[in-house]
Amino acid sequence: MKEDALRDRPVAELNPDEAAAELRALAGEIARHDRAYHQDDAPVVSDAEYDALRLRSDALEARFPDLRRADSPSRKVGAPPAAGFAKVRHARPMLSLANAFSDEDLVEFLRGVRRFLKELSDDPAQALEMVAEPKIDGLSISLRYEHGRFAAGATRGDGFTGENVTANLRTLADVPETIPDAPSIFEVRGEVYMTRADFLSLNERQQAAGGKIFANPRNAAAGSLRQLDPAITAARPLRFFAYAWGEVSGSVAQTHAGFLDRLREMGLPVNPEVRLCRDEAELLEFSRQLGDRRADLPYDIDGVVFKVNRLDWQERLGFVSRAPRWAIARKFPAEQARTRLNAIRIQVGRTGTLTPVADLLPVNVGGVVVSRATLHNEDEITRKDVREGDTVIVQRAGDVIPQIIEVVRDARPAGSVPFVFPRTCPECHSAVLREPGAAANRCTGGLICPAQAVERLKHFVSRDAFDIEGLGERHIEAFRSDGLLGGPADIFRLQDHAETIRVREGWGERSLANLLAAIEARRQIPLDRFIYALGIRQVGQATAKLLARHYRSFAAWRAGMTEAADPASDAYRDLAAIDGIGPSVAADLVAFFAEPHNNGVLDDLLAEVTVQDFAGTAGGGGALAGKTIVFTGTLMQMTRSEAKARAEALGANVAGSVSKKTNFVVAGADAGSKAKKATDLGVATLSEDEWLALIGEG
Repeated sequence: MKEDALRDRPVAELNPDEAAAELRALAGEIARHDRAYHQDDAPVVSDAEYDALRLRSDALEARFPDLRRADSPSRKVGAPPAAGFAKVRHARPMLSLANAFSDEDLVEFLRGVRRFLKELSDDPAQALEMVAEPKIDGLSISLRYEHGRFAAGATRGDGFTGENVTANLRTLADVPETIPDAPSIFEVRGEVYMTRADFLSLNERQQAAGGKIFANPRNAAAGSLRQLDPAITAARPLRFFAYAWGEVSGSVAQTHAGFLDRLREMGLPVNPEVRLCRDEAELLEFSRQLGDRRADLPYDIDGVVFKVNRLDWQERLGFVSRAPRWAIARKFPAEQARTRLNAIRIQVGRTGTLTPVADLLPVNVGGVVVSRATLHNEDEITRKDVREGDTVIVQRAGDVIPQIIEVVRDARPAGSVPFVFPRTCPECHSAVLREPGAAANRCTGGLICPAQAVERLKHFVSRDAFDIEGLGERHIEAFRSDGLLGGPADIFRLQDHAETIRVREGWGERSLANLLAAIEARRQIPLDRFIYALGIRQVGQATAKLLARHYRSFAAWRAGMTEAADPASDAYRDLAAIDGIGPSVAADLVAFFAEPHNNGVLDDLLAEVTVQDFAGTAGGGGALAGKTIVFTGTLMQMTRSEAKARAEALGANVAGSVSKKTNFVVAGADAGSKAKKATDLGVATLSEDEWLALIGEG
């Protein structure tokens, strides 16, 4: 099944295998758009389209946290710096922001901040001030001042390494060469942009001179700043707004509003539309007002950024993945369009799930051409009464990308008939089964179904699994069709078929040698990647890493899964105690090892590869590194969420239940059965004060 065929299906209805397939496709697609946007200054999709892709990925990860990939967009910002500029390593990462696409999202963000900070969760009446700033559609940059003098400037790049554009930034009138009363090291961050009027004038000059015509002000600003010749940049009407800081020697302020005031005093431009919102009502009202006024502003904005005002609260809230917990971007809504649904096709995925896909008459939605959308499942087709030939309304935003919102009944052609979902697999003609209570229809053919076999092999060689370069989708399909590939182990025996491959169209000495070398390089593989590569239902990258870190070796993991077949065993309790592995995931793990065929595949594979013991080190080498901690009861000095975040930041594993492998139980007020079980098992129990002392905060 093509992964992007799942885009229009609600996240709540996806199973883990479908979610994993779509996350893989989203990671690749978003990476391509990042390169087009950040490196080439030539995006091929609209901001709304891009935001929708990111939101879909975030929604999938929120529902299936164990499926989070190493190349997940949530772990990345921007794209690597382009060739032509020296690279600059940011002293502090330039991260991105989480997005809110509705007032409900924004309110939930505020509630999350209150739940995280104990003083706010204990006192709902205590004010939570937020600073609101227009989200400028430009190019993020950093300005480094040393002893008050501009020393270096860089683009955001991938968030960790950017491009050195110091000479170009010196040509901007908005970037002062010196600033008064600054700390000895003072890194200012902000946005380079171009006003609409300047953009139109620039394009007129470009057209008259036969030069490049820019698509929008953002592209013009980015392309102008990233010129190898600073003289070209100097001739372009670029402007700058400051809004944040990076590395600073000493304190900058006590509040974000105070920091912005300090920037103004230093002569750095700050957006005049900034507002301090003292409660939820003010925040929502400002968002609505700015959305209504966006067309009247002299520059493009695509939303509003809200930041917790108190800097000590920002520090405690910290970051999750690529974004801060203390800020969010309220994005403006995307567009909808009408088009015709030409046909409904069925695609079969790695685990046999049948997904209906709508082939659409191509239509432009929010600046991007949409030609197909998934139709969720059989129930969704029935509920909306979607039929071939219907005129439909398509939207690309939010949780479903693209989504068929509704059918235009008045435009339905005469003689249309309801769509009948197939009861046999279109690939292998095996019976289709729909389990009671399940939304998905599944092919019962298993490995005899060519679609499933091919998709499993694609997953096995994918970037986050064995990562075998050169063995793409087309080659896997061809090799399997010719009988060269049956199961995963056959990949490592392809050298036995070198002569057969060499004479195939598209293959030569070099390409064959590269493929065989790539395969040989993967005969040793880390345990977590090996687990992920097996394609076990509900076992994504994060869960694979949890399992690898917990069991340390393949032999221990396999023995544990086999013994866990008995739900009353210590092995099962040990498995279920791992934070993030619930009964459903545990059941799929046990079921995988209970299947003789799977064990045969494993034995065959182990004859070809060596699985390396888990060697990952946790973040931090202190008393908590690698330890397993369980929190129970009510903590008085921080919320459970904040305590968990602190423990994980120090390298600990946080479990949801107590087992013999638990190292510490932190017992707050009213600790119940977990504290008693810790005592029964002889597990060390810490009071909240002892816990704080252990992490150096007592």
